[in-house]
Amino acid sequence: MSSGPLPESLGSLQLSAVHQLLDRVADRQRQDFGNIVSDFKPDGSLITSCDRWSDAAIVAGLAQIAEQEGVLSEEGSKCVPDSPAYWVVDPLDGTTNFAAGIPYWAISMARFVGGRPVEAFLDVPSLNQRIVAIRGEGVWRNGKRLTNETRSTGSACVSLCSRSIRVLQRRPDQPFPGKIRLLGVASLNLVSVAMGQTVAALEATPKIWDLAAAWLVLNELNCPMQWLAADPAQLHPGQDLTTADFPVLATGSPAEMQRLRSWGEALLHG
Repeated sequence: MSSGPLPESLGSLQLSAVHQLLDRVADRQRQDFGNIVSDFKPDGSLITSCDRWSDAAIVAGLAQIAEQEGVLSEEGSKCVPDSPAYWVVDPLDGTTNFAAGIPYWAISMARFVGGRPVEAFLDVPSLNQRIVAIRGEGVWRNGKRLTNETRSTGSACVSLCSRSIRVLQRRPDQPFPGKIRLLGVASLNLVSVAMGQTVAALEATPKIWDLAAAWLVLNELNCPMQWLAADPAQLHPGQDLTTADFPVLATGSPAEMQRLRSWGEALLHG
């Protein structure tokens, strides 16, 4: 990273502008939902014109809000910016759901300083929910503060991504210790743990833009995370993250981490 003092947190006017930008993008996505066709990117994943519009709108908006700060985006530049602070954006996480008419997807934005997220914004347009996290200050959902005490309890669900299902085949002689849920949105899979909707989430191949905002939400609510391979805190300027995966197990408590760690490790090591 560049030398010198780290940038300060976003000011109140900048925060307000970020919320206005999210409002505009979420409104457009709600309008487009159910009225749009998809095509395929070179890697075979789905993309829609709404993905492209959302990405362009967010990148342009952030250039006005924080003009000296770079942007790493799923649909744009995938190289780590060399600015002391930069943004990691997934303009529409859950494109498969969105394109299929399943009303569950998210807008994910996180601002990084010193290689870690310091401000994070996760918007769920179909539910009119917005989760905001600020490092060292906490997490809010639609303006209401979330804490360990307010987290829902009693869930026996574990969220898996489609690629982490293979862990069941690698331990066929052992029953999986939880009720499986596949939400189809990596950022919300992980955040479901912080909300208490699930006790754990296992993601096999998340990209940095999938997990950037959720990472800070989990940290602020003291949810343990285990990186199963590469550590996203070790990024360096100019690094191309196009194909970089960051497999991770997130749990609601240290006890759940202890109970599920071997399943996370089995995902990669058999």
